[in-house]
Amino acid sequence: MRFDRLWRDAQIATLDPRKPGLGLLARGAIGATDGRIAWVGPEADLPANADAAETIRLDGRLVTPGLIDCHTHLVYGGSRAKEFEMRLAGATYEEISRAGGGIASTVKATRAASEDTLVASARTRLDRLLAEGVTTVEIKSGYGLDDATETRMLRAARRLGRDADVRVVTTYLGAHATPPGEPDKDAYVEKVCALIPTLAREKLADAVDAFCEGIAFSPEQTARVFAAAKAAGLSVKLHADQLSNLHGARLAAAHGALSADHLEHTDDEGAAAMAQAGTVAVLLPGAFYVLRETQKPPVEAFRRHGTRMALATDCNPGTSPVTSLLLIMNMGATLFRLTVDEAIAGVTREAAHALGLASQIGTLEPGKACDLAIFDVDTPAELVYRIGAAPLFSRVYRGA
Repeated sequence: MRFDRLWRDAQIATLDPRKPGLGLLARGAIGATDGRIAWVGPEADLPANADAAETIRLDGRLVTPGLIDCHTHLVYGGSRAKEFEMRLAGATYEEISRAGGGIASTVKATRAASEDTLVASARTRLDRLLAEGVTTVEIKSGYGLDDATETRMLRAARRLGRDADVRVVTTYLGAHATPPGEPDKDAYVEKVCALIPTLAREKLADAVDAFCEGIAFSPEQTARVFAAAKAAGLSVKLHADQLSNLHGARLAAAHGALSADHLEHTDDEGAAAMAQAGTVAVLLPGAFYVLRETQKPPVEAFRRHGTRMALATDCNPGTSPVTSLLLIMNMGATLFRLTVDEAIAGVTREAAHALGLASQIGTLEPGKACDLAIFDVDTPAELVYRIGAAPLFSRVYRGA
């Protein structure tokens, strides 16, 4: 058996769903051919004739699937540091908005930025994620709120995927907020829906998202966006139940959404509906922390119903300026009481399900992409336990 590359003497967290916990192999090996995993298992079971063009001995280091950040707003213009400072001084949301802050400030800066500028600023944030072992990242639009800028954001996201060794999944989030100066939400929703076929035809978006909330769009308006996405052959996902319970989780499940995200106010019925539909609960502790929320997502209900749970940075300029998925794992455990196994699965196997890519990535099984994160740690718990550590030893994307 001949491999392109062979990694030996490793602790391997396979995340194989057929095995308990993390599917941990205490001393294992992984062989890759043509960018895919060709063999994985205990080193003692490696075929006697196994050979490789390159063999890497890992001396017991931990190997996980490449990490997946399944919810980000990585592409945007400007900064919201000033309003963060204003909030610390006691300014209210309304006061910040009147001073030109909030999402309107990001929309203004993003509209003014060229595609090259958007790519350059996002690349800095992306590189921080890659330095921790991320091999797949979802990037949303949503800060243009007009056809030209939303399209430019998605083009910038596609360029990031071509320029860096990372898999980029793009999501159109035109229904993020009503644009400044637009008094009619229904009329704006029609514009959002009208752009979807073009984005699908030009392959700029893999999915469509919306923000279903009192300050954003109603369940009825969201359903119209979803119908347009489905008609164009695109998957859907939803910012749901973050600030109130508009039954967004149930709505997402009813439309077969890949994921519903945030979910602080989701009820038991919503959790059950998501489990039945296979809709992943994407938990975003960064926004919970920055906004100093007190209502936590119903993790116990998700466990009870068997709802898949993923974790993501929600990297954005206003409510989660986070570019560390390892920090998010710690927050998920500390703030939401996820276990070590749930946190690691949440940024690998379950995150892959949240992107509709579970057949390709997220676990270390033969036939899947050879995306690896190799860490200089003794136990998986260290990935979740340490804060501010940089334990990545090596990152492998598609076998290289």
